[in-house]
Amino acid sequence: MQPIESYNLFDPATAENPFEYYSVLREQAPVYQMPTGMWIISTHALCLEAIRNYEAFSSKFLQKMSGGALGADGNIAGPETLLSNDPPSHTYFRKLVNKAFSPMRVRKLSDSIRVIAEDLIGKVERGPARFDVVADYSVPLPLTVIADQIGVPRTHLAEFKRWSDATIVPIGGMATPEQLIESLKLTEELKSYLGERCKERMEDPKDDMLSDLVTAEIDGERAIEIKEVVSILQQFLVAGNETTTNLIAATVQFLLQNPDQLALVQNDRKLLANAVEEALRLETPTCGMWRVATRDIEIGGELIPEGDMVMLRYAAANRDEAVFANAEAFDVQRPNAKDHLAFGMGIHFCPGASLAREETRIGVELLLDRLPGLRLAPGNDFAHHPNMLLRGLKRLEVEFDKP
Repeated sequence: MQPIESYNLFDPATAENPFEYYSVLREQAPVYQMPTGMWIISTHALCLEAIRNYEAFSSKFLQKMSGGALGADGNIAGPETLLSNDPPSHTYFRKLVNKAFSPMRVRKLSDSIRVIAEDLIGKVERGPARFDVVADYSVPLPLTVIADQIGVPRTHLAEFKRWSDATIVPIGGMATPEQLIESLKLTEELKSYLGERCKERMEDPKDDMLSDLVTAEIDGERAIEIKEVVSILQQFLVAGNETTTNLIAATVQFLLQNPDQLALVQNDRKLLANAVEEALRLETPTCGMWRVATRDIEIGGELIPEGDMVMLRYAAANRDEAVFANAEAFDVQRPNAKDHLAFGMGIHFCPGASLAREETRIGVELLLDRLPGLRLAPGNDFAHHPNMLLRGLKRLEVEFDKP
């Protein structure tokens, strides 16, 4: 291992393969100030400590990290609602969103998830015996599910995907000024489009998540404004689309790279749910989350000054040997796999977690059921998109046996 100062999390090579760096951080400096001035917290226990102390570690980070870049409505991502908000305002919006992601709503979606997945696999079966899991399956599956739920016609999916990709640029930490400007332009287009969908559902509610949000009432009065719904929908695109795409592909990758674990799942499909948890732990589609110190705060023996940016590095915490024995191994029988922090924890626990798990479980199970001999194709480099916050494969080429 190299000295800790020789690593740079913003370097594309480190971002692609950060696991040695994570190990060095956990062992040598679990609370570490990088040369950029930002702090990174890397152990499971200390991440949990910071998550629980939400008064000292504020989630209102967007304006600080964007350097003041503003959208047309005065904020890079619109009103602060969920991701970049603190109580009591966050509590109010979280209650509304919990209704949209209720267990009943997710159960209703299971059948439609299966229909969409089966249709995508049908297209694969009619093509060559080699395909890209990312482009042909893990992108369109969650994208279609969330688009259906917020009133986006399937004929608009390509444009919707382009806008969705743009929303993650500012929070990825690796964008150029030119890329930030372009992402802001596309994000404004998305806001306008989503605003129209909100108006449609207000006038003609359907049985979907968007209708749940725009018709929500508290004490007999409408509880949320369109611009606030739009802000929440933008976050749905990340939680319900980008990260689930990455989770599906990662689960397939780990199973196919570990034939012994795949055999266990094939023999006992109940283990598939735990396989998804292991993929969440090892790949951690949302690698971490930003915080801002609201006051001088000591944690892990280090004093973080008021106003400093902090990264809670969930991906490092999820490989912490203090919590996960043989942490680098993919183990579908791991008894505490769900102790990972891939969905965060506490007041900011991802509201779409149950939907992401359901989409991945159904999606992967159908691939295993429908495509005999599914295996990795030659030529995979397992390269990931350059993004400090979100981790996802660019492609995953597989083969299967055609009858």
